[in-house]
Amino acid sequence: MRYRQFEVDYRVLLAVFVFGMLGGLARYGIGLALPSYFGTLTVNLIGSFFLTLILYWLGPVFALPTWALTGVGTGFVGAFTTFSTFSLETWTLLQQDFWWGVAYLSVSLVGGLTMAILGYLLAKRLTRGRFDD
Repeated sequence: MRYRQFEVDYRVLLAVFVFGMLGGLARYGIGLALPSYFGTLTVNLIGSFFLTLILYWLGPVFALPTWALTGVGTGFVGAFTTFSTFSLETWTLLQQDFWWGVAYLSVSLVGGLTMAILGYLLAKRLTRGRFDD
């Protein structure tokens, strides 16, 4: 059996670590400022917008290296947003009040997709459409 060689780029690891710490701290701060459901919804919507904006504008325009994009995208946005909390809160709401749970789920899914589209459209406008779709 042949194994693939696993190479570690320490710049990527360091970038994910540093940006992940910052994203986690930002998430914690919003969690303190907003009640649980609103905090989770807020960070997930903001994260959907910024991840798209980062990948379609920040990276191409400033020609960021892969390690930096991975650090900001996976590290910061990954630590900032939270799918597990969203899932738990959705399940909890569905059990407590089914229709509030459905509303929370719907707003999260439709809102996240909408924010990603808005991030893409802003990136396209900022780059004057100079990137491939």
